[in-house]
Amino acid sequence: MTSPPILLLCSAALAVHLACAKSESLATPTPTPTASACPDVAASAVSPSAALARTPPMGWNSWNRFGCNVSETLIRQAADAIVSSGMKDAGYEFVVMDDCWQTTRDASGAIVADPQRFASGMKALADYVHSRGLKLGLYSDAGTQTCGGRPGSKCFEVADARQYAAWGVDYLKFDWCNTDGMTAPEAYAKMRRALDAAGRPIVFSICEWGSSQPWRWARGIGHLWRTTGDIADCWDCERQYSRGWLKLLDQQVGLESYAGPGGWNDPDMLEVGNGGMTTAEYRAHFSLWCLLAAPLMAGNDVSAMSAEIREILTNKEVIAVDQDALGKQGTRIRDDGDLEVWAKDLSDGAKAVVLFNRGTAAASLTVSWTELGMRAGASLKVRDLWTKDDLGVFTGSYGAQVPPHDVVMVRVQN
Repeated sequence: MTSPPILLLCSAALAVHLACAKSESLATPTPTPTASACPDVAASAVSPSAALARTPPMGWNSWNRFGCNVSETLIRQAADAIVSSGMKDAGYEFVVMDDCWQTTRDASGAIVADPQRFASGMKALADYVHSRGLKLGLYSDAGTQTCGGRPGSKCFEVADARQYAAWGVDYLKFDWCNTDGMTAPEAYAKMRRALDAAGRPIVFSICEWGSSQPWRWARGIGHLWRTTGDIADCWDCERQYSRGWLKLLDQQVGLESYAGPGGWNDPDMLEVGNGGMTTAEYRAHFSLWCLLAAPLMAGNDVSAMSAEIREILTNKEVIAVDQDALGKQGTRIRDDGDLEVWAKDLSDGAKAVVLFNRGTAAASLTVSWTELGMRAGASLKVRDLWTKDDLGVFTGSYGAQVPPHDVVMVRVQN
């Protein structure tokens, strides 16, 4: 790569990252060794990470709501809320702290957490999260610095992986800012080797924004890989560094064959509950992410959720579609402009179906059994996954009135 200005290089959240970095007094990072001096480890014959993420990872990430404003207090509160809200019981397990937790490196090169915001230390924080029956995730970057100007992991992959393992970290989100001259497959494979050598099972999230088509090379390196730039808390907007979820949804079409147990296409974290959309729009967003077998990383303030948002995020029947053991990503089987039909094969032979209305007026939408690959004249049971009602037995097709900017999500089975 050439050396574009940092605002062009970094991901959608960069503007906020930079504002955070400028607002705080950061210690001078330890100089990065020359490339020839960067330590590496040999590929492990037995990877402790190989058995992870057999279904899409579920959890919470601090960035979408809190940006750089992370602290041990925030993470402890989030862990408590995930348990008390029913999210843990619904399957959410990772509490992921995004950028700005780190400040510098010490004389030995070890990464140092902000001593004011994390006065108890990262090991104590991990122990607390584990005591709640959850797992801790951290953020770093493949380059010399993170998107927020904190020390990146370039040339410190081995040291950082060992430190994360010693702290008890269970998940690593690895970004792609400040990576001039680097090649993504090589950089991410190097960190994967370091994580494996550290000996602790750590889910590895590749966050290079889909720039080098990671779905083609990332399986066996990461457990999930971003297929898009950053998400925005809006229906269909286009911002300087982020885009509405509809635009990201469209980018998933054609990527279905790359997803499956152990490795998942990641259209970015959820915006459900952050205030920029209606309840119907959030329900549609969550439904389609589950239909895609996407990782489910909530990004709202889980300690202050409305009942409607909690109901969306904890709907076990919808989450079961995302977490189905078959591990197939759903597909768009019909596109009639504002009206779409999406479907997903499930492990018991049933089909999950989303009737999706992008339009501004209610509309009738019908799916036939032949479109689903089922026998045309079959009489099949249909259950609504949002109302949690058994709708009856239908022959040949099922149709419903779909409100604007909303979905009807059903399960169709013999």
